[in-house]
Amino acid sequence: MTAEAKPASLQLTERQEARRRRILHASARLASRGGFDAVQMREVAENSGVALGTLYRYFPSKVHLLVATMQDQLQHMHETLRKHPPTEEEPTTRVAQTLMRAFRALQREPHLADAMVRALTFADRSVSPEVDTVSRLTTAIILDAMGLDGPPTPEQLSAVRVIEHTWHSALITWLSGRASIAQVKIDIETVCRLIDLTAPRGAGGGDGAPGAQTARDRAEKRE
Repeated sequence: MTAEAKPASLQLTERQEARRRRILHASARLASRGGFDAVQMREVAENSGVALGTLYRYFPSKVHLLVATMQDQLQHMHETLRKHPPTEEEPTTRVAQTLMRAFRALQREPHLADAMVRALTFADRSVSPEVDTVSRLTTAIILDAMGLDGPPTPEQLSAVRVIEHTWHSALITWLSGRASIAQVKIDIETVCRLIDLTAPRGAGGGDGAPGAQTARDRAEKRE
């Protein structure tokens, strides 16, 4: 994370961390009331009790601020999910259950969710460190729900990326009114089947997931 994108990327003092948290809380409150347009840097500064120049030293733009707000929200979700992990037996179902819990948490604050997603959409290269952190947090949430015994394979990481992209896309289509919650649930459950398809050979008994074995058989027949 660059110093320009987040000067606090160096070790923050307790006072600086408290200031940063006030800024993020003010951003979330304003976004919850009126979405992306309601988050004005001057109002954020006033609501968090910091000078406008200080705010810009922490967050160079509204997009930086709102992406950092999403990062903060996901961090809270991750902590909550670790305290209350999914109860399903199969990894596929656990991940789907986890992502729907995260989705419903965002659903309770639609203006805030819309503001954060719009900021991600508008983010340019200067916001890449913050966007990457959001992606890493989402990946960590999915991997925790999978409950792997060891490090994920490249194929599993690829599946996680596709699942992450689908979850993000489902959030956008729901926020725009183009998908119902029921459709979002179907899409997430469908993409989570990639977890079975990318399970290592021998995992879960036999030679991998049935779907993966079928795909390999078809490939061998074509050869």
